[in-house]
This record gives sequence, structure tokens and C-alpha cells, in this order.
Amino acid sequence: MNLSIILAIAFGGALLTYFSGKISKKARDVLAVLISLVIAVILAFFYNTSSREIFYTGFLDFPLILRIDTFSWFFAFTIAVIGSFSIIFSLSYIRKKGNTDYYYTMMLLVIASMIGIILSGDLVSFYIFWEIMSWSTFLLISYNRGPAIAAGIKYIIMSVTGSVAMLVGIISLYSHYGTVIYTELSGLLYNASSGYTIFIFVLFFIALGIKNAIWPLHVWLPPAHSEAPSPFSAVLSGTLIKIGTYGIILLIYVIVKINVFLNLGEGIVSARYIIAVTGAITILIPTFIALLQDDAKRLLAWSTIAQAGYIILGIAYGTSESVASGMFHFFNHAIFKALLFMVVGAVEYRTNGVRDLNSLGGLIKKMPVTFVGGLIGICGLIGVPLTNGFVSKWLIYKTLIINNSPFLAFAALLGTWGTILYSYKLLHNMFLGQLPEKYEKLERAPFSMQLPIVILSLAIILFGILPGLPLKVINSIESGFGLEPLTINIWGITSDTGTINMLNLFVAVFLIGIMIWLIFKGSKKSAGIGQYDNYAAGTTVPKNKYHYSVDFYGPLHRMISPYLRDFIDDFYMSLARSIKNLGNGIRRIYTGDVGYYAIYIMLFLALLIFIQIKWKLW
Repeated sequence: MNLSIILAIAFGGALLTYFSGKISKKARDVLAVLISLVIAVILAFFYNTSSREIFYTGFLDFPLILRIDTFSWFFAFTIAVIGSFSIIFSLSYIRKKGNTDYYYTMMLLVIASMIGIILSGDLVSFYIFWEIMSWSTFLLISYNRGPAIAAGIKYIIMSVTGSVAMLVGIISLYSHYGTVIYTELSGLLYNASSGYTIFIFVLFFIALGIKNAIWPLHVWLPPAHSEAPSPFSAVLSGTLIKIGTYGIILLIYVIVKINVFLNLGEGIVSARYIIAVTGAITILIPTFIALLQDDAKRLLAWSTIAQAGYIILGIAYGTSESVASGMFHFFNHAIFKALLFMVVGAVEYRTNGVRDLNSLGGLIKKMPVTFVGGLIGICGLIGVPLTNGFVSKWLIYKTLIINNSPFLAFAALLGTWGTILYSYKLLHNMFLGQLPEKYEKLERAPFSMQLPIVILSLAIILFGILPGLPLKVINSIESGFGLEPLTINIWGITSDTGTINMLNLFVAVFLIGIMIWLIFKGSKKSAGIGQYDNYAAGTTVPKNKYHYSVDFYGPLHRMISPYLRDFIDDFYMSLARSIKNLGNGIRRIYTGDVGYYAIYIMLFLALLIFIQIKWKLW
């Protein structure tokens, strides 16, 4: 099967979905789900295959190339699967909202353009699909109108800035080498000067870093997540920002090549060290800003930025284990962050849009499946043993420790401590404590929401116990990059510097779990009490305060909030105001009044005459 057929189905399906909605809403919903699933199934059949084709030759005499290998398949398949689950989740979530035809079309268009980026074999194709993705993302972020439009504009301004930088890099490469095909550029850049390579690297890293929301290019992501529909937030956080991750890996390991990258600069001014430190900063600052958030989606948005730091930290280090950790964490993050946004979306759906963590609580009694999904997602995010996040974070810590980077390792570990704090806040304030009386009749999430939550929860456990399944694919990718392959088995990794075997850990946890169960089984039964028969520090909890954890991090908030202000966002906003003021000043000069322009001309001529007279006198 040709790769162009996948794109034809993806883009054609997006258009067909829009027109089918004009005939039947039910047919549109079925078609949207069917197209997303068909794309995932077709991509599944491309596993462990390599293919390359020219799918168009009439674009400014550039051959537009599609190609697939294990590297591109891994990213494309992940995108297709998460996209399918998000479409299924949308069936109930988006039903109450307007412009549903538009919504499904844009969702499918975003998925199609992301897959187009991954399958591109040249920079022109990459850029075309990149722009389609950027503008369709802008339209989805702005879907809810009102404040969402401001969030969308913030995103598209930064995205266009990155696109311009990328375009300059593409033009420079073509003017130097006469080609923009990946396989041809890799050999040519190998002999380029370090100065030129750094120039190209910086241009592309600006574009890719903005999309990946790396600090200090992250400021568009929190408002985008806050305003976008929750099913799209699952795509945005789970896969779309990882297009930047894909681009960075492509740049370092395919186009520039790892040997060239590792030799760019020396010591603390080397490209590897600078990017690794950027990754560490991206972990720390957003992690503790997340603690200050009371909006559930905004908290998860800052968490996404922090987790991107772990991925970049792994990718930048350039060893077999570090690259494996970065790519595995991309895969894991796509699963558990998509799950968590769906959990928040389900709560938001049933509570008519409530995301304030201080206004929820006790929902475990009404939404048990959603709670279990949230619990498993949080465990994966933290890196609790027997979840997928544990293995990828273990690899990151191990890489940093054995390569004598204690400060980077401490930053990564500190980020995990912060993750525990904000994760507890998210889960506890939504599901535990007292149930507000207004939610006494709350219903469970619809089946179309629970299904993706259950499947993604099982995937977190599956790839936590059997990490060798995705790691074998990643190992094959690394061999293609020229890195030394790891010793992988279905239970984990074996090496001279440390072995991880999830079978042993699973057995240990299972036995401990049985012991705890037996202890509780043999203990005295607990007696149930009324919801309001509880006390905090000897004082009864008032009925209008659902549980005592409201403002739980208040003292910490007061201590660290002055230092965790997003000063990067303040800088960008200050820059925007300066540009606006400059524009207003220019507007006062160029008023559109011909009389003013005549005066300007006369003053200019007078100045020239004055200069000429002075010149002659001199």
C-alpha cells in the first residue's frame, strides 16, 4: 500500500466528515470515528517496514517525498491511536456544543497533518504539513470563542515566529546544497563548518522548541489548554507538542547526525549541555508553577511543559539509554497525559464545566471508573513502579547518574517530588473528601468517555509491567541512528551498569498486596459515619467546605509564588506592548491625510536645502 493513500484517507476523510454532518449528525460521528480508526489500522500494517515514494513533483520543482521507517512509524502510530481515542471521547463531550461539523473536521485535519509531518521525507513537505497543523490547531484552540480567541492568537503568533525561523533555515540549506531531502542533507551537513551547523540548528530549534513548549518558548501552552476543548487538549498535550520532539530527534539523529551534534561546542557551552540544562529548567519551573494552579486543565498544562523537559533531557544527552528514555517517555506521556485530560474532561462534562479544584471533591462516589483512570494516570505521571512512567524515568535518572551529571539528576528528581505534590492536589481535590451537595445526583461519565479512559489505563499498566514491548521498537530505531543497541527483554533492560526487571517487581508488589489484603481482611470492620461527621484539628468541617484540603498548599503558595511568576510571559507581553506603542506612534505620523504628507515632503526638502547651504558654506 502506498503512503499517499494514508494521507488521502486522512485529509479526504476530514473533508468528507464536514459534508456528512450537513446530512446526518449520526453519520458524521460514525464516519469521524471510522476514519480515525482506519488510519491507525493501516499504519499498524506498516510496522517493521521501510518505504519511500515521491507523491508529488509539481510544487515549485521540488519533489515532495513520503517515507516510513521504524522511527517515523513509532510516532505516526502513537499519534493515530491517541487521535482515535480523542475522537471517540468527543462523541458525548462535544454533543452539547455548537459547530460540531467544524470541530470534527479540524480534529481530523490536525491528526492528518501531524501524520503528514511524520511521513515527510523532505523539508518542504515537512513545512507544508507543519503549517496546516499550526493553523488548524489555532482554529481548534479558538473553538470556544471569547477568551479562547486570545489564547489562539497567542499560540499562532508564536507558531508563525517559529515557522519563519524554520523557513529561513530551509532556504539557507537549499541555497547551500541544492536539496532539502533528509538523506541527502545528512551527508552534506557532516562536512559543514560548525558555525553554519549551529546557525541551522538554532533556527530549527526555535520552531521545534515553540511547538514542544520548551522553556522559555512555552508561554502559549497554559492558556491554550485552558480554553481548548478537553478532547483536543488530550491530542494537544499527548501528541501535538511531541511533533516538536520528533523534529528535534530528526534534526539531531537523522539530518545533523549524532557525531556532529556532540561536537558542537565544548564543555558547558556545548550544544548537548545547553539543551540538557534547558530541559532541566523546563522540568523545574513549570513543575512548581503547576502547584499554584486551581484550574485542573491549567495544572495539567504546566505539567505537560515539565514532562517535556524530561523528554528533551533524555534526547539531548546522546547515549543509547538516554535516547531510549526520551523516546519511551514521549510514548508514555502521550498515554497518561491524554488519559488525565480525558478524566478532567469527563468531570467537566458532568459538572457543567467546573474545573476549579476548590469547587469539587468526593466524586469517587459518583464517577468510580473516572477516578480509577485518574489514579492510574497520576501514578504513570509520577513514575510509580508497575506503571510505564517508572521505567522511562528510571532510565533518565540512571543516564544522568552514571554520566556524572549530579545536578541534572537532582533537577529531574526534584521535578518528580513536585509532580507528587501537584498530582495529589489534582486527584484529591476532585475525587476525595466530601461530595458537595449539589453533586448528589451526578451521573457517571458516558460510555464513549469511559471506554478510552479504561483502555489508556490498561495501557499504562501493560507497558509498566512489559516495557520491553515498546522498548524493542525504540531499540530498533536507535540502531538506525548508529547508536549501540540495548539488551532488551520483555520485562526490561539488562546492562553492566544496572538491570531493571519488572517481573521481579511485579511479583514483589503482588505478594505485598496480598499481605496487606489479609491484614485488612482479618481486622475489625470499620463503621460508616455521616458525611459531615468529621473534624479537622478538633473542629467540625462546615458544610460549605467540602474537605479540609482546600488551600492545602496555601503556606507553600505564599512562600514560592513571588519567585515562580512566569517572568518569560511578562517579557513577551512587555515586548508586545512596546511593538503596539511603536505602531501607534507610526500611525500618528502616517495618518492617511494628504495634507500631512505634503508638509512632510516640504520639511524634507527644506532639510535638504539647509544641508546643501551648510555644505557650501563649509
